Formats: sequence, C-alpha cells, structure tokens
Amino acid sequence: MKPATPPSVKFTYEDFVNFPNDGKRHEIIDGEHCVTPSPNTKHQAVSITLAAMLWTYLKDHPIGSVFAAPFDVVFSDLDVVEPDLLYISRERGRILTDQHVRGAPDLVVEILSPGTRKTDVTVKRKLYERFGVHEYWIVDPELDAIEIHRRVNEAFPRVAELTAEAGDVLTTPLLPGFAAPLADLFASPFST
Repeated sequence: MKPATPPSVKFTYEDFVNFPNDGKRHEIIDGEHCVTPSPNTKHQAVSITLAAMLWTYLKDHPIGSVFAAPFDVVFSDLDVVEPDLLYISRERGRILTDQHVRGAPDLVVEILSPGTRKTDVTVKRKLYERFGVHEYWIVDPELDAIEIHRRVNEAFPRVAELTAEAGDVLTTPLLPGFAAPLADLFASPFST
C-alpha cells in the first residue's frame, strides 16, 4: 500500500549549488526551495545606498566587513539564504569561506519587495533567530521604514521601528558611531 501523500522532498546545499543561474534569487529554507524575481528599482537604490553607508563606516572603523547579495549564507544543509546585505565582525570572521558564509552573520538586512514581504517578515525572521543572528533589519522602501530585531538572551524581539518621516537615524551597538539618517537612505535616486 502506498502512502496517501508522497513524502516531501527536502532540498540540500548540494541541490542549491546546482540551481540555474537565471537572475532570480534561489534560497532553501527548511529544505524548501524558494525563488524570487530580481528586485525593483527602489529596492536596488536603497540596497546600494545602505551598503555604501556601511562600507564607508567600516573603511574608517575596520571592525568587520559588509557583503551584498548574491552571497550565500549557509546555516545548515537545509537552510541556505542570500540576504540583501550582511555584516560580519572581525571576531566572527572564521565563518567566512572562499565561497560563502557558513554560520550566523552579526547583522542581516533584508529589503522588502512585494514578492518577499511575508517571507522576510515571518519566515526569515524566525530562521535568523533560530541560527543566532545578532541583529536583523527589515527595510521597507514603500514606507521608508526599518524594523530592527536584536538578540536579547535567547529572544529576538523588535527593539525599534524607525521612519524617514519621523526624522529617525539608524544606529546599532554592533557598529559604534554608525549613524544613517533614514531621509538620506530613502532619498529617490532620481531627485535633483
């Protein structure tokens, strides 16, 4: 007698490295293959602006490195993601390999797109919490806002919600002295 429902297939890192290079973001979360289309213009503008802010800070304060997608973060054989941005402190540098990150970055940044909102806000937040990421920024280019989750003991609560409208400035204890005004971060790339 065969089962009513076939056993589910779990994808692994070995499968992941064989996914097509088709310009889409391929990730595996709990063995499930997730595919999202390439991001829109505002997503890309916010991503490059925030990466530049972080890179400039780290150039003057060489305490770690920032990386941008596509760059694989391998948490386990069944959990491989490509965050938009990530920061790894010098102390955690051992998790960097020649090809990817193997372990939890200090900071992970996901920039929401219409197709990724639910995954970034719920599924990935839980994934990053489970694997020990210290801080997670959920950047919303539609609302010009950032939600910050920070590890407090074993919990991963939302510790701040910042908006450009309120004139908020993004800071973090991971990067002492880093200050990014949200008005600058979310400025239109086409404004004069």
